[in-house]
Amino acid sequence: MSEVVAPLWGPVLDCPDPVALAEFYQRICGGELAVATESLAELRLDSIRLGFQRDLNYRAPTWPDPRVPQQGHLDFMATDLDATELRVLAAGATKCAVQPNPSGFRVFLDPAGHPFCLSTWGTEAGPPESR
Repeated sequence: MSEVVAPLWGPVLDCPDPVALAEFYQRICGGELAVATESLAELRLDSIRLGFQRDLNYRAPTWPDPRVPQQGHLDFMATDLDATELRVLAAGATKCAVQPNPSGFRVFLDPAGHPFCLSTWGTEAGPPESR
């Protein structure tokens, strides 16, 4: 195993309102809102941190239309997709019209337009190769 050069802090999402987006993700996955400024917010979870930084020129991805690419997305584990879907919608998510595999994962948009997925991958409900 090689020496760690720089430990991963976590992903950072560009957005128009860092605090609002951090609070949205806090409603979904918990954690502590450790930093909350006009330009940056930090959500500390058990083993990772999510950062949110203000981008005054932010353009929401247009997935699945490639005109504004998503460039990355977050996946969340869910044993019961139907029940978890209701909770992320109540937290402020929007369900995408395009659902490539709704029995195994579902695609949503956060309030800033970033796609994210709920997936059974890695759970008891997921395929055997994911456990």
